[in-house]
Amino acid sequence: MNSLVIKGRLTAKPELKNTTNATEYCDFTVAVDRYAGKDREKETDFVPCRAWKQTAVFIEEYFSKGQEILLCGEIRFDKYEKDGERRTYSYCSVNRVEFCGGKKDAEKTENYNMQPAADGDLPF
Repeated sequence: MNSLVIKGRLTAKPELKNTTNATEYCDFTVAVDRYAGKDREKETDFVPCRAWKQTAVFIEEYFSKGQEILLCGEIRFDKYEKDGERRTYSYCSVNRVEFCGGKKDAEKTENYNMQPAADGDLPF
């Protein structure tokens, strides 16, 4: 089973991009706090994430830098070659996303209509 749940803050405003065949996606990074060691000092991990199609559009439209986000997905490993060296890039492939955080974050999205899109797809 490959399942990943992350709750953290966006490090930058997600930007919507398109593949060469016009499929929408967005790459973004989520800062996730964790505690390690005997003195329980806080450390931060920066998790690269990628969302596709309607999920990407939803994230780009309703989330901004510093906002808390809860997402579910799976870890992916892409292999590529650079300067003759084989490399691996790991990231979270996002399947589902939810709002979290305080009232200030909720006010930004209180007018969001959760109705299905015209083609029958959900807007996320």
